[in-house]
Amino acid sequence: MYVGIDVGTSVVKAAAFDAEGRQLAVESRPVELSLHGGFVEQDMAEVYGSVVDVLGKLTARVDGPVELAGLTGQGDGVWLVDAAGRPVRTALSWMDGRAHELLDQWLADGTFETVFRRTGGAMFPGSPGPLLAWLDRYDPKSLDAATAAVYCKDMVFQRLTGAARATTDVSDASMPFMDPRTRTYDNRVVELLGLTRRRRLLPQVGDPIATGEAREGLPAGTRISNGPYDLPACALGAGVTEPGDGLLIVGTCLAALVATTELDLSGEPAGLYISTDRPGHRLRAMPAMVGTAALDWVLSTTGVSHAEVDGLLSETPPGAHGVRVLPYFAPSGERAPFVEPHLRAELTGVSLETTKADLIRATCEGIGYAARHCLEAAGLTGALAVCGGGTRSSAWMQLLADVLGRPLRVVEGEVGARGAVLAAAERYGVALDTTLWTEPTAIVEPDPGRSAYYSKGYEEHLGRLDVARGRAGR
Repeated sequence: MYVGIDVGTSVVKAAAFDAEGRQLAVESRPVELSLHGGFVEQDMAEVYGSVVDVLGKLTARVDGPVELAGLTGQGDGVWLVDAAGRPVRTALSWMDGRAHELLDQWLADGTFETVFRRTGGAMFPGSPGPLLAWLDRYDPKSLDAATAAVYCKDMVFQRLTGAARATTDVSDASMPFMDPRTRTYDNRVVELLGLTRRRRLLPQVGDPIATGEAREGLPAGTRISNGPYDLPACALGAGVTEPGDGLLIVGTCLAALVATTELDLSGEPAGLYISTDRPGHRLRAMPAMVGTAALDWVLSTTGVSHAEVDGLLSETPPGAHGVRVLPYFAPSGERAPFVEPHLRAELTGVSLETTKADLIRATCEGIGYAARHCLEAAGLTGALAVCGGGTRSSAWMQLLADVLGRPLRVVEGEVGARGAVLAAAERYGVALDTTLWTEPTAIVEPDPGRSAYYSKGYEEHLGRLDVARGRAGR
């Protein structure tokens, strides 16, 4: 049995797989987000306790020894820990917006662009650079007390294994301090963000990613590997490794990833390059801030359940009777395929004749247009896989295929946990059939007529977006 652990933003999951990659069982537990005035934080003790809890329940359900475990989790944010990996303060989530004023300043004075040209990472308010700079200015005692500023999975790994020091991996370290060419921290970037005196907090980058033996949650001595974080783990779990192939994660955030061996730091600064275990191999990532969260808000506001979505999508035609949605609902604006901290969602074309079905379809179409924008910016040329909670809606998957104008390789189940196992197997030299492990559960073909309609709709979407960005930038 192989176990994958995915420490998500709102849910912690552990999944068991057999040697052929069949998912045997899943245990999950929700974790709380504290939202107040643009601050988004998490209790590290609750997160860690949830990991131990789901692992205990999973291993009690499934027979057989655990051959190997892999760990992944949410990226970005700031998780301050002491030497034992215990929290110094509550964690600052990647969704946090408190550092937007610092980011505005860096956008205006050129720091933002300079950092992108050096690292390939476009900072956003919830990335470690702005958050650490904010803490240095407004909560320096927390930084003084910390031994390391790590990422979610790094805290969990250190606690699970009792590792003597905090480490991270090249994927999490990719934003915003790491030079993708040397795969080491760029001290000039640290200086540009005013964090030279906090340089000691950046955890050592393990290459290969740290491995160890579990002391809690899993049978004692279980081999476990730390990382990569959730986006590249999902790419591994969906079989996206060949240059040009892509993955669209339709989850809380809408993440577009394309495998590449290129490094192009020109063009509009946006997204990031995620380094992987294989030197020279990267993922060009365009992780938009809001995916299913946008639809969740509309469903909640209209009193519609998720179970009704497929039926409602069939009640209204493409174009939703003229209703249009720019799906930029995040309080910290957008980060891909452009950075605009003050951009907000817009809903237009509504009248007294507008139905709930129109609103739902328009939202799904808006998210689809945003996905197309991200995938084009990331350089998609090959096959496209899709995973995430949104795949549970067959009607939405058909709509996405039509909007994107290409077939979708739908990969269901716990794809991030699956990728964490595959990464662990590679690091420990355990032979697994990756083709078998990453087979799609369905192929969704686009309808030519609807795709032609949506191509025109996409151009209109880009025009509306240009106008909205102009307003937001004023």
